[in-house]
Amino acid sequence: MSSEFLHKQLDAASNMGFLKKEVPDSITQNLDPRYELRPYQVEAFARFFHCYKNDFPGKTWPLHFLFNMATGSGKTLIMAGLILYLYEQGYRNFLFFVHSTNIIEKTKDNFLNPASIKYLFDQELHIGDRRVRVTPVENFEAINPRDINICFTTIQKLHSNLTTEKENALTFEDFRKHQVVLIADEAHHMNVKTKSQQAMFESWENTVEHIFSQNEDNLLLEFTATHDYETPAMVEKYWDKVIIRYDLLQFRNDRFSKDVTLVYSDFDLDDRILQALILSQYKQEVAAKYRINLKPVILFKAQRTIAQSQENKANFDRLIERLTAKDIAAIRSKSNLELVRRAFNFFHAQGISDAQLTERLKHEFQEAYCLSVNDEKEKVNYQILVNTLEDRNNRIRAIFAVKKLNEGWDVLNLFDIVRCYEARDTGRRKIGMTTMSEAQLIGRGARYFPFTLPAYNDRFRRKFDGDLTRDLRVIEELHYHSINDSRYISEIRQALIEQGMIDEREVTRKLKLKEPFKKTDFYKYGVVWLNDRRPKSYQSVQSFTDLGVKKRNYVHVIATGHGDVQAVLANGRQGAVIKDETRRDVKVKDIELNVVQSAIARNPFFTFASLERYFPHFASMRDFIASDEYLGGLAITFQGSLYGLDENRSEKLAAMSGLLSQIETEIRQQVTDYEGTRDFRRDRVHVVFQDKVLKFDAKNPRAAEDAQFEHFISAKDWFAFNTVYGTSEEKAFVRMLDRQMGKLLTQYEQIYLLRNEGHFAIYNFADGQAFQPDFVLFLREKSGQLLIYQLFIEPKGRHLKEHDRWKESFLKEITSEFEGKPLAFEDKKYRLIGVPFYNNEDENQFRASLEAVLN
Repeated sequence: MSSEFLHKQLDAASNMGFLKKEVPDSITQNLDPRYELRPYQVEAFARFFHCYKNDFPGKTWPLHFLFNMATGSGKTLIMAGLILYLYEQGYRNFLFFVHSTNIIEKTKDNFLNPASIKYLFDQELHIGDRRVRVTPVENFEAINPRDINICFTTIQKLHSNLTTEKENALTFEDFRKHQVVLIADEAHHMNVKTKSQQAMFESWENTVEHIFSQNEDNLLLEFTATHDYETPAMVEKYWDKVIIRYDLLQFRNDRFSKDVTLVYSDFDLDDRILQALILSQYKQEVAAKYRINLKPVILFKAQRTIAQSQENKANFDRLIERLTAKDIAAIRSKSNLELVRRAFNFFHAQGISDAQLTERLKHEFQEAYCLSVNDEKEKVNYQILVNTLEDRNNRIRAIFAVKKLNEGWDVLNLFDIVRCYEARDTGRRKIGMTTMSEAQLIGRGARYFPFTLPAYNDRFRRKFDGDLTRDLRVIEELHYHSINDSRYISEIRQALIEQGMIDEREVTRKLKLKEPFKKTDFYKYGVVWLNDRRPKSYQSVQSFTDLGVKKRNYVHVIATGHGDVQAVLANGRQGAVIKDETRRDVKVKDIELNVVQSAIARNPFFTFASLERYFPHFASMRDFIASDEYLGGLAITFQGSLYGLDENRSEKLAAMSGLLSQIETEIRQQVTDYEGTRDFRRDRVHVVFQDKVLKFDAKNPRAAEDAQFEHFISAKDWFAFNTVYGTSEEKAFVRMLDRQMGKLLTQYEQIYLLRNEGHFAIYNFADGQAFQPDFVLFLREKSGQLLIYQLFIEPKGRHLKEHDRWKESFLKEITSEFEGKPLAFEDKKYRLIGVPFYNNEDENQFRASLEAVLN
C-alpha cells in the first residue's frame, strides 16, 4: 500500500497546476443550464478525467473510484455529468443503486422527469452530432444502443435478484456481456464485509464486487458524504480509490451552506414553537422585501415515536387556532435574543403590527399547509411534497417527523428545526446517538437556498459573513431551536463541530464608524455615487461582425484515405506534406437549404430564442441563413478529394456543423448576461456606510487585532472607521495617505477616507461584474467651487495584480468617462475618479498617478 491516499496525491497535482480543469461540452452543454458548476465540482470532474485516462500507482482494472463529498455538495449532479462523459467514451449501460427506496424515487425524478424542478439534464441531449435519450431499463438485454440506459434499484433488491432467479431481472450474465457503469449512492452502507472483517459473510458488498468483476471494462463509482478513514481494512481497500475528499467543514467554510445557529431559551415548548414561527415569518418577509421568492419551511422533530409526532402536530394545530396578538406581544417582551429583537424591529419598520403578524401566521400555518411524514401508507403522497418543497405551487410550511427525513432528503428552503422534546442522552464521555442523529439532520437542512443580488453574482454562496447584522443574513442561517440546557447545548455544539457544521475556530470582529464622524454634515447629508448592473442589451448588434465572428473561411478537410509516415523535426514542425492538395470555396448560401437547416437543428446553441437574444434584428431563420450579415456572408473551404462534392450532402453537413461550432465558440467569447450602467446614481453616505459585525476564521490574517494600527488610526479625523480588518497592503496604503495628508490639506478640506467592507459594489461597464473597491476617498476643493472628488482606490498585492487586471482597467474607464463631465447635486459638483492599483513596492508610482488624476 502507498503511504498516501490517492486524493492527497491529486491534491498536490492540482495545487501545482498539473490537472486540466476543463469540462467537456458533452457535460456543460447537456446539464440543465440552471446548475452552474461550482469550483469543487469542476475539480471532481478533472480528477476523474485524469485518473480515467492516465496511469497512477495502484491503478487496476476494472476501475473503481470513490467521491467523498459533503451532504448538499451536488453529488447527483456529478453523477449526471459523469454519465454524459462516459456515454461519449462509449458506455451505454448504467446501474444506479442505493440502500433506500426514497432515494431511488428522488433520483429517478432527477434523471428522468423533465417536468421536475430538480431535473438535472437539459431538455434535449446532444452528444457529438447525435440526439440522445435517457431510458430506464430493467436489465441490459435488448436495449437501444443509442440511448443512455439506466437501471435503478436498491442494493437489497439487486442482491435478491442476483441470488434468486427472476423473470426480466438483472443477472450476472448482464455484467459479463456488457460494459456497465455501477453508480453507488450513500456508498458507506455497502461496506459490511470490509468493516466486519467476516470474509465469508454473504453481504451486499460481496454482490457488488462479484458483478463488478465480471468484465474488465466495468466501472464502479461510489459516492458518499461519510467515509471511514480509520478502520485499517477500509484504509487498505480505499487508499487508491478516493479521488476527492471535500468534507462538510470545507464545504461550509467555502460558504456553500447555511450557517447553523443554535437558538435556545427557557421558554416552554409552545413559546419556543411560537418564537420559531415568528423567525420563520421574518425570513419570508425579508426575502419578499428584496424580491426573493422564498417560502421558508419549519421541521418539528419528535424524539422516538410516531405517536409523539402526531401529538406534536395536534398541539401545533391548536396553538395556531388559538393564536392572538397578545401571544405575539408576550414573545416580544419575554425574549432576550438579539435575533428576535431584530425580527420585531424589521416588522415595525415594515409597518407589520402584531395583529397583522398573527393573521399571517394563522394563514401560512393552517392545517392544510402542514404535513406529517410518518405514516407509511401516505408515503406516495408525502414523498412528492417533501421533495418539491421549493416548488412555487407547494404550499407546505411545516413538517412533522421522527426519523423519515434523516437521510436522502434534499431540501433548500428548510430554515428552522424545532426539537419538540427536552430529554437528552448526555452524561457519557461519547456524544450520544440521539444527539449525533440530530446533528446529521441539521446537516441536511443546512443546504444553501440560492439567490442573487446585484452586488453578489454567486447565487450558491453565503454573501453576508462580512455583515452579520444585515437583514438578508437571516436567510443564510439555519436555526435549531431547543430548551436552554447547558449540557445538551454543549453536546449538540460538539456534534456539529465533529460533523463540520460549526467551525470552532471562527471569530467575530466589530467594524465601527467613529462617533465624531457620524456627527459630521458629510455623513448626515453627503452622497456617494454608484452605478447599477442591468441585463446586457444587444440592440446595437446588426451582424456577426458586431459580435466578433470573423469573416474568414472555415476549412473542412475531406478524408482521402491516403496516409504517410511522419517524423517530428527538432524544431517541432512535421516532415510530411499533403500531396495533390485541392481546395474549393463554397458559400453557405450555395449549400442546399435542408443541409444547412439540418446542421442548425443539431446544434442546440442555434435555437431561434438564442439567436433572437444576440441578434435581435434578424427577421427569420431563412434570413439568418441567407443574409450576408449572418451565415450568407460566410464560406467554407473544402480541402482534399473534391470528386463528387456537389452530390455529397453528408460531407457538406459535416462541414456546416464544424462552421457552426466555430461560430458558437466565437460568439460565446464575446457575449455576457449583464453590463454596468454608465449613469451613476447618488446614495446617501449614512445609508451606505454603517457599523458591521464581521466573521473570520481565526487563522485568517485579516482577523488579527492590530492594536498598533488601531492606535495610529484613532487620532486621524479623516479616517472614518475604528480600524481596518484587511491585508498589510491595505494598511500600508492608509499609512501612505497619512504621509500625504499635509500636502492634500493645502488644496482640499473635508478629506474623508472610508473603508468599503462590502458596503457597496460598482459594476464593470463591459460585463456587469461586481467590484468592491477597498476604499473610497472624498476630497472637497478649497477653491469655493464646491467641487468634490470621489476616488475609488484598490490596494493590490503584486501576486494578484495580473489576476485582477480587469478591475484596474475598469477604474481607468471611470476616470475617462467622467473627465470634464462632473456630476451635479444640489449646489455641488462631483468628479468620479478611478485610481490605478496601489502597491506598497510601487508607492511612488501610485503617488504620481494620484497627483496626475487630481490635477
